[in-house]
Amino acid sequence: MSDDEEDYMSDAFLSQIQDVKPGLPMVKRVKEAMKREAQQKEKNIINRQKTYKEQENESRDAALHNSISNENKGFALLQKMGYKAGQGLGKKGAGRVEPIPLNIKTDRGGIGMEEVKKRKAEEELEHYRQKVRAKQQNETKSMEDFRVRVRTEREERKIEGDLRKSQRACEQLDSQKSIIVPREDWYWPKQEADEEEQDDEKEAEEEEEEEEEEEIVELTSFDKLQILTSYLRGVHFYCIWCGTTYNDEEDLCSNCPGDTAADHE
Repeated sequence: MSDDEEDYMSDAFLSQIQDVKPGLPMVKRVKEAMKREAQQKEKNIINRQKTYKEQENESRDAALHNSISNENKGFALLQKMGYKAGQGLGKKGAGRVEPIPLNIKTDRGGIGMEEVKKRKAEEELEHYRQKVRAKQQNETKSMEDFRVRVRTEREERKIEGDLRKSQRACEQLDSQKSIIVPREDWYWPKQEADEEEQDDEKEAEEEEEEEEEEEIVELTSFDKLQILTSYLRGVHFYCIWCGTTYNDEEDLCSNCPGDTAADHE
């Protein structure tokens, strides 16, 4: 290697190279381009000719923000009459201090349209509130009806259970006194054979009812329970809720709480 040729691996050659980070010139050029674009937009906004509406808004805002000067003829007349700036109108100075504010109308609706829209919105809101209240009342009523229905069904099941219990007790106590036939058919529990016979009798009775058109009122389970418990207490001195046969009527009245299920609760 001659002395004229440079050694690329020497320290003298490497020290002449600038330390440049990769990608730095590209980021710098992008930032400069974005800055130039923003400046150009600002110049366009400044140089753009304003529309008539924009000019009108600017002039109106400027006039509203500035107080009335002495050059105004109306203000000059007020001063001649003794008015001072900042003083209220009227003889005693208790009137309006500031001018009546402007209400700029920007839409194409007729006069009074805003009041109509406002009233319509209030009516819709009130209608919505009424619907919500009616829905809440219906839900409350439905819940109350459901509770009443459940309570009624529970009471009816309890009455049916007490009636069956009374019928079994009546049959047993009647048998002890050698009573073969109950005072009423429903005083004793229904047997399967009796049910079949009763079904046949019912069919025959229905045919007779169709022919004679007679109306028969059937007792409810509650009525049957009251009649049967009265029979058990009066004849056998027995209370189904106490589950006890008393010696006599005096013993029954003195030791039994009452003749209903509520009295035994």
